[in-house]
Amino acid sequence: MAMITKVPNVVFKTRVRDESIGGSNPFRWQDLTTQEIFGGKRVVVFSLPGAFTPTCSTSHLPRYEELYADFQALGVDRVICVSVNDAFVMYQWGKQQNAKNVFLLPDGNGEFTRKMGMLVDKHNLGFGMRSWRYSMVVNDGNIEKMFVEPGFEDSCATDPFEVSDADTMLAYLKEAKTAVAV
Repeated sequence: MAMITKVPNVVFKTRVRDESIGGSNPFRWQDLTTQEIFGGKRVVVFSLPGAFTPTCSTSHLPRYEELYADFQALGVDRVICVSVNDAFVMYQWGKQQNAKNVFLLPDGNGEFTRKMGMLVDKHNLGFGMRSWRYSMVVNDGNIEKMFVEPGFEDSCATDPFEVSDADTMLAYLKEAKTAVAV
């Protein structure tokens, strides 16, 4: 699998709170482009198979949320979780997870994930097309470092969680900062 060096240009379909709408569902659609998300920023991204799934909910998202201040201290502007889920699912998952720091970015059509080369067929689990688990540091749209879980393949019976975790990313950022300081 060839690694790409820049994040792909896509438009993400998101929902944002807008009190001017009123009512019990004060949200409106807002398109976010790759440039708006990554342009001029250093961003940590981690991608996972799905909101509300076991590893994603008990380990992957919570640990990134917990270490958010550590990432900021190392020069990260934003931490983003991408999943091939729609904006409604990502919003409800964020509420259930009490996610306050990590930005949950819906890739409902899987376009970003596909263009990243990370879209896998998980029909064997009833998931359809989903993201393979990975993480990366993106600096102004350029992929600085990427951690891809081993065993990438369609209909994979396992869900490895060894290198895309928050602690591996934090260790990389600390090492990168030390290397620059030397």
